[in-house]
Amino acid sequence: MQQRQTLELAPGPRSVHDARRWVVATCRELGREDVVDCAELAISELVTNAVLHGEAPVRMQLSGTPEHPRFEVHDASTIAPQPATQASGFDLDAFDLDAFDALDEDQLAALTTVGRGLDIVARASVAWGAEIEEDGKTVWFEPSAELSEESGAPYQQTHTSSLFAEDRTRVGEVAVQINGVPVRAFGHFQRHYRDLRREIRLLALAHEDDYPLAKVLSEHFDALERPLRSNMGREQVDDAYAEGRATVDLRLRMPREAARHIGGLIDLLDAADEFSRAQRLLTAPRTTEQRAFQIWFLGEFRRQSAGAPPVPWQGSAGSGAPSRAL
Repeated sequence: MQQRQTLELAPGPRSVHDARRWVVATCRELGREDVVDCAELAISELVTNAVLHGEAPVRMQLSGTPEHPRFEVHDASTIAPQPATQASGFDLDAFDLDAFDALDEDQLAALTTVGRGLDIVARASVAWGAEIEEDGKTVWFEPSAELSEESGAPYQQTHTSSLFAEDRTRVGEVAVQINGVPVRAFGHFQRHYRDLRREIRLLALAHEDDYPLAKVLSEHFDALERPLRSNMGREQVDDAYAEGRATVDLRLRMPREAARHIGGLIDLLDAADEFSRAQRLLTAPRTTEQRAFQIWFLGEFRRQSAGAPPVPWQGSAGSGAPSRAL
């Protein structure tokens, strides 16, 4: 199982050079020399756009599978890309990629507005698109083995609402008290959930025939989205992190049925781990320690929705079992 790879990019035109080197090396590590040229073209365009028109921080990430590698460019802007199909006056096949390294930001900006555009990404990809998130966007592509003579792959756009978003519904509530939540483990859970859900959704979107189980899992995630939009204590955890605390006690109120659904996420995450192992996803399944924390954390919603008392976590995430009930 390969671990998902990431690269943080510094602002400025040098980031395009760094991104290209990283993509080429990553493709070769995967044994996908056949997609190097298209991957280099597409990443040059996306990173240039992120640096010039997005918001820092900018990060690249590898996901998908070795058969369908997917490169993602994240930035903090929620403004969606604006695909175009104009390439007037620009000879792409004759363009020297090394010329990017010598351009300053004004020259890069001019290049991206004179016929280059996102149509290059489409022509260099078998699938591509963007996911608009609450705190930014992810523009992704799966490189093709050769540049398309036509318009290329169609643009696909999705929107994600985080499991940890806030919904102030206050009907038929139940109080949920979760004691001793490790701040760091909670943050890892949030990031892993977002990456995993995106991973499975995009596989289902781009390769439904190759990964039919991805479509089933994606539908289950979508079905849980509405009931899961309860306040899971993100603001309380953020406050604890800002204050330098290692743990936090969460005090939550939500509809009883929402709490039951949150508890049910345990089974879905287990199924997603099995899918990740079977398909060699580049998003690694959870470690034993991560799974132990999540079983306890999500299980508290399920238990307390049925009237059971709180069971606090003992020790750091994954280092021990929950203590006895109070």
